[in-house]
Amino acid sequence: MGKIQTTLGTIGAEELGLTLVHEHVMCDFIGASEVSKDRYDPDEVFRVMLPYLMEVRELGVRGFVDCTPMYLGRDVEALARLAKATGIHILTNTGLYKEPFLPSYAWEYSVDRLAEMWMAEIKEGIEGTQIRAGFIKIAVNPGPLIPIQQKIVRTAARTSLATGATIACHTANGLAALEVLDILDEEGVSADNLVVVHSDAEQDQGHHFETARRGAWVEYDGLNEASAGRTIGLIRNMVEKGYEDRLLLSQDAGWYNVGQEKGGKIRGYTYLVKDFIPLMHKAGFNQELVHKVLVENPAHAFQLE
Repeated sequence: MGKIQTTLGTIGAEELGLTLVHEHVMCDFIGASEVSKDRYDPDEVFRVMLPYLMEVRELGVRGFVDCTPMYLGRDVEALARLAKATGIHILTNTGLYKEPFLPSYAWEYSVDRLAEMWMAEIKEGIEGTQIRAGFIKIAVNPGPLIPIQQKIVRTAARTSLATGATIACHTANGLAALEVLDILDEEGVSADNLVVVHSDAEQDQGHHFETARRGAWVEYDGLNEASAGRTIGLIRNMVEKGYEDRLLLSQDAGWYNVGQEKGGKIRGYTYLVKDFIPLMHKAGFNQELVHKVLVENPAHAFQLE
């Protein structure tokens, strides 16, 4: 297997372990023009979020993919500090999201200039640190894609092609996911380098099957008590189609919200491991499948090739 780039350095993909592939430590929704590290106390973020991470560490979680992009509250030093304190392999990202979380230069710069910036965050470090991005996080509007989102997808493609980094694309729409795959194909990027984030938000599972058939990762990350029954059904259908090798699971939990007292209402990270894995066993899924989806597939999906 290849290598995984974490906030504390590079590890072998086999070291990643049981992984939550789509979570958030912190977010700031004020918008790209006003987002700033002056808006929060990093010591408070550390104090508030550390117990939640330690809780899943004790449940066996070893990998944690933080999907907060730049201009939405990404703080790589805060993530590295939490990684060091918990022993969890935390990944951060490069890339851009969508309006109103796009800086003005997203429209002004060329695809290649944006890609150079993102490549530097993967190869050299982020915001003057030696902390390097381990994947690319972008977002698209529901299809058909508008020009600025097409540009961002193309930038992600060229960055991935140059670095081997996986693209995690906030999609939540089947037609948009297929258009993203079309652009990656035009750019010569393997579908294996795309994670279709929020696939479970697309109600037509035929789109999930087509995404998996084309070789991309189908991520069911809206997992919670209310969605558990439907998620079990989605997993069963994917397995029956033979697409368990393309499946990722997570919860989209956490969310220290900058601007709210002590980050507002934090949703812990334990549900998947503590409650949903037993539900999977009860539904007839064996431990081999659980291991594949939560250990083997994340290690494959997020390795730098």
